[in-house]
Amino acid sequence: MVKRIFALFGAVLLAGMYLLTLYFALTDSSYTKGMLMASIAATIIVPVMLYGYIVLYRLLKKDNRRETSNEDS
Repeated sequence: MVKRIFALFGAVLLAGMYLLTLYFALTDSSYTKGMLMASIAATIIVPVMLYGYIVLYRLLKKDNRRETSNEDS
């Protein structure tokens, strides 16, 4: 259940970032270019960081299981 909540939160976060990117691309203001670049960078960096955290968590969780099974033997 917790995984679904985090997945929903991540999907809403990504959709919000995409909508902000579209908004910054279509509006014309003095600070819009910087905000557009930051939004594009966040759209790329946030999913990559989340993927890295997931992979790291799986690796650490797997190592933790091995250590506890070795201590029990």
